[in-house]
Amino acid sequence: MTIEKIVNGSVLTMNIGGRLDTTTAPELEAAIDASLAGIEELTLDLEALEYVSSAGLRVILKAQKIMNAQGEMKLIHVNETIMEVFDITGFVDILTIE
Repeated sequence: MTIEKIVNGSVLTMNIGGRLDTTTAPELEAAIDASLAGIEELTLDLEALEYVSSAGLRVILKAQKIMNAQGEMKLIHVNETIMEVFDITGFVDILTIE
């Protein structure tokens, strides 16, 4: 998995690529936890994300809960495969997906 962080003031964009699964989810969780202080808008760019497991969904949900308290979060460039996972799990009702 690859994680690229772009910070512009209180706006953070994280470009996430590869597979977000049991092995890589802790890496993303640590990167998010270390980056959210002072962030009011979080964007997860999933253009290069190929796969997400339940462990990855948990990390995304945790980030959403944190951002509900301090700002907003959105997901962009979600491919068809990942969108299907969000549909099946009901995450489309919880997340802002553009």
